[in-house]
Amino acid sequence: MKKQGFMNSVPAKWAKAVCAVLLAAAFLWLLISAAITVSKETAVPAELYLTGTFKRAPEEEETDEDAKYQTAVYYYDNYANDGNVYLMYADHPTEEYEALPEDATAQGWIYFDGTCFVTFNHEPTEKELNAERRSLYAGFEEKSFGIAMACALTALGLCVMIFFGKHFTDYEQLWFISILVLAAVFSILFPEEEANGVNGLVIMALYLLDTFLNILCELLISKQSKWNFIVSVFVELAEIAICLVLMYRFATMATTLFFWLPCDIISFVNWHKHPDKKDEELTVVRTLKGWQEALIIAGIVIWTVVVGYILSHLDFMSDFIQNRTLEVAIAYMDACASAVGVVNGIFILLRLREQWIAWYICAALEAAINILSGQFVLLILKLGYFTNTTYGYIKWTKYIKGLQAETEAAKTE
Repeated sequence: MKKQGFMNSVPAKWAKAVCAVLLAAAFLWLLISAAITVSKETAVPAELYLTGTFKRAPEEEETDEDAKYQTAVYYYDNYANDGNVYLMYADHPTEEYEALPEDATAQGWIYFDGTCFVTFNHEPTEKELNAERRSLYAGFEEKSFGIAMACALTALGLCVMIFFGKHFTDYEQLWFISILVLAAVFSILFPEEEANGVNGLVIMALYLLDTFLNILCELLISKQSKWNFIVSVFVELAEIAICLVLMYRFATMATTLFFWLPCDIISFVNWHKHPDKKDEELTVVRTLKGWQEALIIAGIVIWTVVVGYILSHLDFMSDFIQNRTLEVAIAYMDACASAVGVVNGIFILLRLREQWIAWYICAALEAAINILSGQFVLLILKLGYFTNTTYGYIKWTKYIKGLQAETEAAKTE
């Protein structure tokens, strides 16, 4: 009889259930309170505060602290100490603004509702004014929405471990929950900014969903479970959405769309045909020969050079990566990651242990891309990859050695 682990004991199940309920309640409370706050604040009418000709602020006076009021093109600030109103810009400079001389002027309208200023470079309609104010107040409450998402993610992970806990060991459950908690904390500490017109909260939601699905998929692979491929389909959809939103990593997106999605379906069927004789929940896995590894490495190098060169000469005009040198470096790393990803997919399809080595390389490349892109929350996912890849490699190696021992024993009988 299988010994019951601590995480599957009755007290542990109750503890996980209580935590899940509390986190879900926190999620709802934060969501509702933030929505009520925004609706209350924007219900107060904004009065015209100041209108006139504004001039561009000198370079030394342009600071993030001073640049508070957003317009369609410019940021304005009112300097009470000298009575002048300067034209300000912070965040994402535009060619239009950078081309202006220091003494340039622009017409502006500033509205005040008792809490914040809303500014325009043209006389706004009531609809435009209310839309800008809603956007500004929503920004004030973004932290609440971000914490709510983090609570929802952790609650979802706890629910999975409550309902399916008997299928996972204590280590696997602790690993899964720990990675989710770390991802939730990092999502609060390092919130995402808007990119390509998409709200940062939407981008972060995609990151958290990707993290949840990926670590669940990785855990199922390490357990030699064919059901990892069903979860993997949703992983691919989430990662395609991220690439489209951020307008980057098109090599990875194409590989995901045209290789990984079909590969997941084919792999599920292939793994289903090779169950372990003693435990049908397990799939028989094996290892690779040396000369095959050499050919694969050569293919990866060629793919990286060719695809990286093509991608580095394309300009996708994304807000996400604006440094040209960084864009070229990421193009080559993306090409290499996509090549290693294809190899990894083939190895998984063929049930080869070397897929874990390919996954080490792929995770390292993706971690480098995440660091260069400032996607710090996704580094938690890479931490999950490295730890689970080690765990999976050890488990598969033990299984293969045990299978080989059984085969040798059968031959000697």
